[in-house]
Amino acid sequence: MNAHLNIKKAWLFFIGATLLFASCKKEDKLQPSDGGNPPPVVTNPGTPDPDAAITQGFFLNDWQPRHISILGYTDAAIPAGTADATVTIDVQNVITKVSPYVFGNNINTYMTQVVTEPVLMNNIAQLNPKILRAPGGSLADAFFWSAPDGQLPADVPAKFLDAQGNQIDPNYWYGKNTAPWTLSIDNYYKVLQQSNATGMITVNYAYARYGTSQNPVATAAHLAADWVRYDKGKTKFWEIGNENYGIWEAGYRIDKTLNKDGQPELLTGGLYGKHFKIFVDSMRKAATEVGTQIKIAAVLNNTDGTGGGVEIPNWNRDVLGEIGNAADFYVVHNYYSPYQENSTAAAILNTPVTVTKELMDYIINSTAAYPKPIALSEWNIQATGSNQNVSNIAGVHLAMTLGEVIKNKFGEASRFNLANNWLNGDDMGMFNIGDEPGAVKWQPRPAFYYQYYFRQFFGDRMVSTTMDTSTDVLAYGSSFSSGEAGIVLVNKGDAAKIISIKLRNFTAGNRYYYYVLNGGTETVFSRKVFINGKGPSRVSGGPDDFQQITPLSAITANGIKVTVPAYGAVYLLAEGK
Repeated sequence: MNAHLNIKKAWLFFIGATLLFASCKKEDKLQPSDGGNPPPVVTNPGTPDPDAAITQGFFLNDWQPRHISILGYTDAAIPAGTADATVTIDVQNVITKVSPYVFGNNINTYMTQVVTEPVLMNNIAQLNPKILRAPGGSLADAFFWSAPDGQLPADVPAKFLDAQGNQIDPNYWYGKNTAPWTLSIDNYYKVLQQSNATGMITVNYAYARYGTSQNPVATAAHLAADWVRYDKGKTKFWEIGNENYGIWEAGYRIDKTLNKDGQPELLTGGLYGKHFKIFVDSMRKAATEVGTQIKIAAVLNNTDGTGGGVEIPNWNRDVLGEIGNAADFYVVHNYYSPYQENSTAAAILNTPVTVTKELMDYIINSTAAYPKPIALSEWNIQATGSNQNVSNIAGVHLAMTLGEVIKNKFGEASRFNLANNWLNGDDMGMFNIGDEPGAVKWQPRPAFYYQYYFRQFFGDRMVSTTMDTSTDVLAYGSSFSSGEAGIVLVNKGDAAKIISIKLRNFTAGNRYYYYVLNGGTETVFSRKVFINGKGPSRVSGGPDDFQQITPLSAITANGIKVTVPAYGAVYLLAEGK
């Protein structure tokens, strides 16, 4: 969508464990596990899992049971006073298995060679995204994966045309560029291997439009197929182009005097669809040659674009009318808050519930003839002017969005992005690339910590939650195959709330454990995050030793009750028997 055009045009960017609950060890920590060699599984006795939704499909094929250990805790008092609301978690009422691919992120070619940055690599490993999309937004349509620096194919033009027909510099990117400031495709593969993630690669569709060869579509499809051959199964998921419904994207308007296969000046959904099928044929043939299977996505829009402006009208209708059943899945993007608006915290935090559902409803409706799994391969907020993107509020928004993405049964989701540019606080990057005042290079932003604890405390199944009183607190319930219940409570309001938790169809063990996250008090858009009261030593981010902070804990016999701070979250785990 056009919502992040200016940023992108500037080229912005659980290990088996023994079930153990030990007491009061300050060296702590949580030890979640995906798969591995777990202890005996306690998996929803007597309750069958629901079938995977069409919108999740094969993304759930890699689902694994999760197991968690707590190796220490700090005793905490149960909040005094009457609860503002009671949330009931029905552990046997399973909404969905949790796709391992909804915690993804975008990695970009302008954020160094990455594997040469041990601090960044450690942060990515701790984030445990499971999927990293590359090469990075709009630049994918000017990216030549096999080209050394400066060595382009002979059939690429010296200039692009923008939406108005003006000549602009293409800003081509080179996949074999080994300079320290960029990311080569070979080092991208190393990042995937070292972070235990798979890839989602966006191939250069626009080359099929602006290429000057006799058959630019075949040439571009062949380049994509050669990438599949080179990849040799390292990457499971592929998408053809990036946001090609947008008039900001390379290839929307081409210079017809340079084109040799009679293409129109302006792109349409139908033309993309015709080209898509050629790409698919070439790429699937290549995958067969190297003995692997891949999934290929078509680019869809989150609106019909008929309101005028910067999106091609009726894109989804025309694409699907041409490709029929040819795609394996669809990719969509959404940037939640209004474009370049100095949005308030309330405006930002009111978007996850409504926007996520509206997006899924729209895509289901527009793809009804050819339903497929859905990937939200780029998402974030796009507020500007008050440090919103680098603030604690962005972290609260992340926690809510993850809960809503799971609840609405997306198969995949990747936040945009790992690292970017400071841009006076309008930086969408989860880590400081080195230009944030007062911060150290690769320091995590608040959003990192909100995702880290979500990954730790959310189980392998989402279960039903109900709130008896309307409050600003949202609850997302889950269960672990090892027998625990995990609950995420997010407060989108400006006042703390006491929340009581009742667990149905679940025999609680002796204790519950939790982490409390909230921002600083200097401004609503605080760049700091505090974890169980401990904050950062610098002007932004969280405590450096966050992994050594023990969870707070209390006895379940007295009831489960916690205080959720204003603009904050509680990540809670209840033992099961």
